[in-house]
Amino acid sequence: MSETDDPRGGGEPALVLPASTVPDPSTAPGLRWGVISPGHIADQFTATAHRATASRVVSVASRSAQRAAEFAAKHGIEHAGDSVEAMLERGGLDAVYIASPHAQHHALARSVLEAGIPVLVEKAFTLNTAQARDLLDLARERDVFAMEAMWARFLPRYDVLRQVLAEGLLGEIVEVAADHGQSFPVDPSHRMYAPELGGGALLDLGVYPVSFAQMVLGSLGELTVRGDLTETGVDAYMGLLARGKQGGRARLSTTLRTRTPTEAVVSGTLGSARLSAPFFAPGTLTVSLHDGRSASVDHPGAPGDGMAYEVAEAARRITAGELESPLMSWKDTLDVMSTMDAMRAEIGVVYPGEEPA
Repeated sequence: MSETDDPRGGGEPALVLPASTVPDPSTAPGLRWGVISPGHIADQFTATAHRATASRVVSVASRSAQRAAEFAAKHGIEHAGDSVEAMLERGGLDAVYIASPHAQHHALARSVLEAGIPVLVEKAFTLNTAQARDLLDLARERDVFAMEAMWARFLPRYDVLRQVLAEGLLGEIVEVAADHGQSFPVDPSHRMYAPELGGGALLDLGVYPVSFAQMVLGSLGELTVRGDLTETGVDAYMGLLARGKQGGRARLSTTLRTRTPTEAVVSGTLGSARLSAPFFAPGTLTVSLHDGRSASVDHPGAPGDGMAYEVAEAARRITAGELESPLMSWKDTLDVMSTMDAMRAEIGVVYPGEEPA
């Protein structure tokens, strides 16, 4: 943490930010995890869990037995196969992490919940609100933990930001601005361009700024949406202006056509809080007040271990017998999905199997 006195010499005390209350991920209970769909994000999840937490991935399932075997060999995983059903029937799992494309989340998570096993589902949680509500209703009915893997919310700097907001340090929040754009060459076969896989910028990239704004401002309403479609009918760009239930406006954007700054700024009547790029990963939080004082806090651990915090959070909640995390509650997930449903409807993005908006 760094602190800066008032540069105008007004005698103001140095600004001191709250300390993070997030425990070291290595202190969380260790769980036995199963992983479904061993792609890039599952590789990061597994490597981070093994490196920075007491949890271990003990089983992996993929549609390709060879791919599962290669993943298992890389990470020292005992069981590998091409059947999710066999993985669940084998037992010995405390939780399952689902890292498949969005369109497969609902069916896969349902099978895990029906087996009575806690589930962590990669963001976006599902394709739409109806699917999300179905899974959460099932989790409640079966008394099983479920959580969206919005890893950013569990990071220490997000904890400090929530404390800053709760203390009113920024005054009345006027605006939340956030963007997430990455460059993906046009390729109709790529998952980002494929409607049948839940493609488009919003569910994969835009979920970060939408979820961030929802965390700060509450449920988003009064939506004004503008966007462009790809030739395959998914969103290439979306911009959103909205008002939060707790007050303040959101100004958000996402695109798969170009890299954007990927910053997030919360601006209030007394000052602002800026999350360094990319705002959804470990980094620096800087608070600058209108009286000239500022302070910052850096990520306390290794930058590459950011996913450890969601693993640890899930492990603590599951061990305690809880069904959800207050840091990414079921209501939060439904709020975010509802906003994204409305955004897609505004520009006409409809996935196979959905009713016309």
